[in-house]
Amino acid sequence: MTTPRKERTGVLLSRAAALIAVVTVVGLLPWLSGRDPALSVLRARSAEQEPTEEALRAVREQLGLESGPVALLGGWFGAVVRGDLGRSWVSGGEVLPSVLSGLGVSLALMGAALFLALVLACSLCARTLIRGARGTPDTSGGGGTGAPAAALAALPEFLIATLLMVALSVWLGWFPPYGWQEPRHLVLPALALGIPAGGLLGRLAEDALPAVFAERWVELWRSSGCTPGRIGRAALRRALPAVLPQLGLVAVGLTGGAVAVETVFAVPGIGRTALGAAESQDLPLLQGAVLALVLLGLLAGLIAQTARRWMLGPGLRDASLSLPARRPARAGRLRVAVPVACAVLLVVVIGWGLLLDPLYVDTAARLGAPGGAHPLGTDALGRDVLARVGHGAATTVGIAVLVCLGSYLLAMIVGFLPALASGASETANAVPPVIAGILVAAVLGPGSLGASIAVALVSWPALAAHAAALVQETRAAGHLTAQRAIGSPPRWILLHHLLPAVAGPVARHAVLRLPGIALALASLGFLGLGAQPPAPEWGLTLSESLPYVERAPWAVLTPAAMLLLLAMLAVSLSTLPAPAAGRGPIARVRARALRPERSTAR
Repeated sequence: MTTPRKERTGVLLSRAAALIAVVTVVGLLPWLSGRDPALSVLRARSAEQEPTEEALRAVREQLGLESGPVALLGGWFGAVVRGDLGRSWVSGGEVLPSVLSGLGVSLALMGAALFLALVLACSLCARTLIRGARGTPDTSGGGGTGAPAAALAALPEFLIATLLMVALSVWLGWFPPYGWQEPRHLVLPALALGIPAGGLLGRLAEDALPAVFAERWVELWRSSGCTPGRIGRAALRRALPAVLPQLGLVAVGLTGGAVAVETVFAVPGIGRTALGAAESQDLPLLQGAVLALVLLGLLAGLIAQTARRWMLGPGLRDASLSLPARRPARAGRLRVAVPVACAVLLVVVIGWGLLLDPLYVDTAARLGAPGGAHPLGTDALGRDVLARVGHGAATTVGIAVLVCLGSYLLAMIVGFLPALASGASETANAVPPVIAGILVAAVLGPGSLGASIAVALVSWPALAAHAAALVQETRAAGHLTAQRAIGSPPRWILLHHLLPAVAGPVARHAVLRLPGIALALASLGFLGLGAQPPAPEWGLTLSESLPYVERAPWAVLTPAAMLLLLAMLAVSLSTLPAPAAGRGPIARVRARALRPERSTAR
């Protein structure tokens, strides 16, 4: 059995390994990019200068590129330890002041977003907390605020940012759409980052509180005359340690989401700095910005773990704090109808769009309103929006299916090696998809292949951790002990017990992650790191139409609506209760098959 001290050591080692891996990749970007760094520097300094061998040799000597990648990495790391991030290849200025300036802006934005997230999370779980403290039974069917919270958590930050800009800035004119000059510019970016983070925290807290109120000490305190306020405070303190580790994940989500949000609202933060450096091939500035983003996410996770240990206290610090499982609610007709309606609407729109040409340009119909010829209007080039949305599903959803399938297969392989899967989740959580996309784009260049690799790198570890947990649980089951006792071969046990017990739950988990993978790909396309023009990818289509949002909002709202439907489909599927264990036909067949084996074991 693994001791708590060993578990903490494993977590620290996994974080250290993640940091070392990212630092190594960042330090070797000049060599991993596949381009001549000297040529990039020469073009950045003077686009007219002829790239002769003498000029390139002079640049290599100046940057120390002739010493090789190992010496370059050692020199870069030594300079970072001394606080020197080098000089920009484009501007020639020092990188450190630019990184610190962007980091200060991003920290202010993330602080405001985290405050809004906590306020939203408290409002989402307030009803459950009050009812549980008063002892009022929940007659909502188990739904509570879980579905709205899950809906908010499933929305990507760049989509919320776009919708907020259209509604509150373009239509209502309440807030400025761009810039960073006054406090009013902070509101929309903070809302775009805080809404999904608050939805995630609110859902986790709302799911944890009913299990706390079901514990025996609550009824004992209530019968002893304790006030509902005191019971509510104690229950909240009991549930928070189980939720606090998610604050680190929320901070990582804010780190990755800040890149897209800062791009939408033209905020001069560290995320926008990293994206601009990747687009201009300014590798020293990209190295410093990505390193700052990764360190920020790791620091947030460390603070969250420290806060959890402090809240547990010395008595429970080394104990495994777990909450009883919440009893799943019965699926009503409305909860089943929502995913069906979302799926039907997606199929109808995509099927209709596939009948049209997404690349046909009608210059006379540029930014045309919806009508008979173009049911959803046209974009800035006169291309039919419905056609681009329909054909973009193959790029957005089709690639997501392939990434999801590859992640599932890899997770099933790695899941049977628990030692290999133990630190994978920590490593993946330290690098958001957007940061992985920036790194992969710096190496392979922007495109669908690079975006797929970036999302796959951070998608499979969660499935692998799930598979590893199921493998360990199944191997420790009593009926497998009986199988080994009667001499069943390991291969028979693997094929007839382990694989059926693991493959199904992990497959359902992978299906629930499919819309999230599609949204991550759309996010990279929106930032210009994924599919390139003229591909009709949803994120790219939204990004291309965003500058014309005031004249043609339908060109922005249509791909946004498709992404919203995809998020709603994911939420509705995730909130459906799983089939009760042991009641399905497979479970009944397995139970009948095990009866003679148990009698033989006697």
